Amino acid sequence: MHLRLLKLLTLLTTVIGTAGLAFAEKPADVPVKVFLLAGQSNMQGQGVVDMDHPQYYNGGKGILNNVMKGPKNAARYGHIKDANGNYVVRDDVWVRYQTKHELKRRGLGIGLAGYEGLHHIGPEFQFGHVIGDQFKEPVLLIKTAWGGKSLYQDFRPPSAGGEVGPYYTQMIKEADEALAAMGEDFPSLKGRKYELAGFVWFQGWNDMFNKDGLAEYEENLVHLVNDVRKHFDTPKLPVIIGELGNGGPKANENMLTIRQAQKQAAKSFGTRGNVVFVQTSQFARPAEESPNVGHGHHWFGNAESYFLIGDALGKAMIKLVDRGN
Repeated sequence: MHLRLLKLLTLLTTVIGTAGLAFAEKPADVPVKVFLLAGQSNMQGQGVVDMDHPQYYNGGKGILNNVMKGPKNAARYGHIKDANGNYVVRDDVWVRYQTKHELKRRGLGIGLAGYEGLHHIGPEFQFGHVIGDQFKEPVLLIKTAWGGKSLYQDFRPPSAGGEVGPYYTQMIKEADEALAAMGEDFPSLKGRKYELAGFVWFQGWNDMFNKDGLAEYEENLVHLVNDVRKHFDTPKLPVIIGELGNGGPKANENMLTIRQAQKQAAKSFGTRGNVVFVQTSQFARPAEESPNVGHGHHWFGNAESYFLIGDALGKAMIKLVDRGN
């Protein structure tokens, strides 16, 4: 009697354990959710993780290691470190990003910015966490970003007329390459289908300083969305336009013009056009509370700013994807 009971308990334990494992893993028969993240240096990522030199990094004010310590922030940042205090590297969200120095292709974590090492984050960091937690499908983020690039010239889309921007061409080329190499880059995704599920645009700084770029920004942004959708044959592809929010709500005339153009470009697609403008100016932090006090164009390197930007972009994207399902 005892032997039969033991066998029964063993069988139940095995079944429950297997069911738990199946629930935790991403199903193998669903397509990978792919998101294209593009822009200039702020999409590259300038949020400082751990550097705290008193002279060069303002003693670590505003770095990720410090902003997550406050008691009010425990819930907000609790998911980014494990029980041993190490930054989490996800095995269900992957990032591919060709930087100036290397091709980065690994699980979502810190260090997937434009610099070498593990010292910076960009919007992809919390965006990836938000998206990865939401969807049962595995997630791939393809990041294409270069510092100091305009939409008017560098990213100029084909339907805007004139010479196509070399970085528009490069963005499309890198995205195509990433999709073709998905199984090679990430062996656990080999043989799986994919779905291009969203496009995030976070750019605008350089166009402020070009009269024509400023005047054409709204029109060029509409062309960009249309051309990306056309290339990937996804006419209703969800698109998020992140506000040029550097410095906070108060800004000079040129920056306010870019912000309005971004907002109007999204609005021009209509309520069912699957394009949404996301405000970010509320996430700006003062220079004196940040590590890079002279870098207003980079949100002063404040990691909280980049974290909250990624969070807002991710939550907005979820709403768009859900609305389309």
